[in-house]
Amino acid sequence: MIVSGGGTGGHIFPAIAVAQELKRKVADVDILFVGALGKMEMEKVPKEGFEIKGLWISGLQRSLTIKNLLFPVKLIWSLIKAYSIINKFKPDVVASFGGYASGPIGQIAAWKHIPLILQEQNSYPGITNKILASKAKKICVAYDGMEKFFEKDKIVYTGNPVRKNIAEPIENINSSFRYFDMAQNKKTVLIFGGSLGARALNDAVKANIETILGSGNDVQVIWQVGKLYYDEIIKSDIANHENVKILPFIDRMDLAYSIADLVVARAGALTISELSLCGKAAILAPSPNVAEDHQTENALNLVEKNAALMIKDSELNENLGTLINSTIGNSDLLKSLENNILKLGRKNASEDIANILISVS
Repeated sequence: MIVSGGGTGGHIFPAIAVAQELKRKVADVDILFVGALGKMEMEKVPKEGFEIKGLWISGLQRSLTIKNLLFPVKLIWSLIKAYSIINKFKPDVVASFGGYASGPIGQIAAWKHIPLILQEQNSYPGITNKILASKAKKICVAYDGMEKFFEKDKIVYTGNPVRKNIAEPIENINSSFRYFDMAQNKKTVLIFGGSLGARALNDAVKANIETILGSGNDVQVIWQVGKLYYDEIIKSDIANHENVKILPFIDRMDLAYSIADLVVARAGALTISELSLCGKAAILAPSPNVAEDHQTENALNLVEKNAALMIKDSELNENLGTLINSTIGNSDLLKSLENNILKLGRKNASEDIANILISVS
């Protein structure tokens, strides 16, 4: 099987989760990942023990740039490379999880009549999956109403795949506290802006950190700032706070979730799926810089079920600290949010998608 997807953790980690499930189900399965050169999948996928090939591909920019002038060249090169990869590897099935590299590899699979399965994480599909939809045999989705975008007969409601270790309970919670060098007698707020970080959320945390730590709630913070912002923030005064752990990326999100009393995050599909499986109280700050503002739709879906709180991007700097304090200090609210979001989790998404891939191969 060829698995393609990347650019962000929202595409990469669901793909890894399904690949891991396939290895559990089929002892002699041969899995090859295809990603975009220079993107985070080229680092994350090998860490999970899978081989990956890279395509020289990127998306179109909204403004006229030299990158846009190179796009046709990159696309032709990537199609030729994808053709070579498929000819050599001879996959029985190709799975696209979205991202730039999925376009060329999915297109070549369709031309060669190799079964193509799509997995769409969001309530509004990415451009690659929309382009490939007509060529796919099945499209696995996580939200209702996706027949607005895809043929109804192709849609399978599976939910979003989540890495196995995220969904499994941590047996020794003490080891999680030791991993992050955090105190066990404090309330823990986990803050992250997605796998690449988020400037607006980071700026709001910087502006509100004294309010959060000085609330009287005896709070400590685990803060994933993203690689792009790590050097800047680690040199700031915030790094001197003993109750703040600043990290560029969290490899062991299972351990981070296990000790978090409250999570503050963007509202990407993967994040929401992980929060649902872990049953974590959350304040969601949807990114406004995504197609059709789909993160706000994701967040409102939870807010309407009293399964999460939401704060607008424009209100982060002014209100984030106050909202964190009022939430972390209210044990009844935390418990209610935990119980309600837990009801929304779909534990078998990886297995269901793996079964579909096996059935068409």
